[in-house]
Amino acid sequence: MPDFSPVRYGVLGAANIARSFIRGLAGSSLATVAAIASRSADKAAAFAAEMGIAKSHGSYEALLADPEIDAIYNPLPNDLHAEWTIKAAAAGKHVLCEKPLSVGVAEAQAMFDAGRAHGVHVVEAYPYMSQPQTLRVRSLLAEGAIGKIQLVTASFGFRLVTADGAALGDPANIRLDPARGGGGLLDAGTYAMSFVRLAMGARPLRAMATARWTQSGVDQTVAATIEFEGGAIAHMTSSMATSFHRHAVIIGDGGIIETGFSNHAPDSGKLPIRIKRGAPGTIPFETEELPGGDGFRAEGESFARMVRLGAAEWNGATEAESLDTARALTAILASARLDGAWVAV
Repeated sequence: MPDFSPVRYGVLGAANIARSFIRGLAGSSLATVAAIASRSADKAAAFAAEMGIAKSHGSYEALLADPEIDAIYNPLPNDLHAEWTIKAAAAGKHVLCEKPLSVGVAEAQAMFDAGRAHGVHVVEAYPYMSQPQTLRVRSLLAEGAIGKIQLVTASFGFRLVTADGAALGDPANIRLDPARGGGGLLDAGTYAMSFVRLAMGARPLRAMATARWTQSGVDQTVAATIEFEGGAIAHMTSSMATSFHRHAVIIGDGGIIETGFSNHAPDSGKLPIRIKRGAPGTIPFETEELPGGDGFRAEGESFARMVRLGAAEWNGATEAESLDTARALTAILASARLDGAWVAV
């Protein structure tokens, strides 16, 4: 049992991802979802009843004013992340904000600044970062297991539109709306770029990208090359028009790491990584199988420990990683709109 009282989360909105977060934390001894808010009191009450949450609020403001709430989980649409994270911080609430942290680096910086100004923690939520699979990758990189990093590739995609950019399901899906921070890059691409930054451990310098666009005008598929301090090069892709795929390769001058950088473990509960220690082609890969589980629970509990015990308990994205990811995504999208010109990050 923990030596602190469980962190009481309040959830902004009733999106599907909020359901997943709530289910992930069910039964946790470190954190609980104590309240939900919607802009409709009836919708909030119905969602609370569905999910077994004790309290509902008919406005976001009411949730932020609730003295029984310690932290906010912010899964609102991308264009609302900054506004409501900053308001939550001003209300004295810690904030676990869904990726992407914001739709631009200036907003991301303002969110972190608000956390500091009001003495609360603000972090970007990536379930995969709290999985033992990714923590092991971080450990291997820290110990120099594959030498100096030279190349990183990361890809993430799924099928939401057809090859010619038409919606497969609801055309009102927020990921297809350019006015709401839609597009594959700020969805799947955020994961891929965040993993690239994690693996590199350095600032991105410039990016060059090409893209295909949906009929609604958001990016459908993006491929980008990013140069980093120290000379390393990365390649990342994201798509909303492909079979589901999620994989990454980190290549050093003394070895290779392959991972699925997974949000959640499969039914087997195991998340593998493959490691090659050495440069010659004759050296075989070793496979390590790490225990895993629900990524929402892993990140929610890590953030709870951060709230109660301090910043050193957080095992997710650092402020520098989140800001560099935001900078890189902005440069990648700008390059794609400039027919692949290099854009400084």
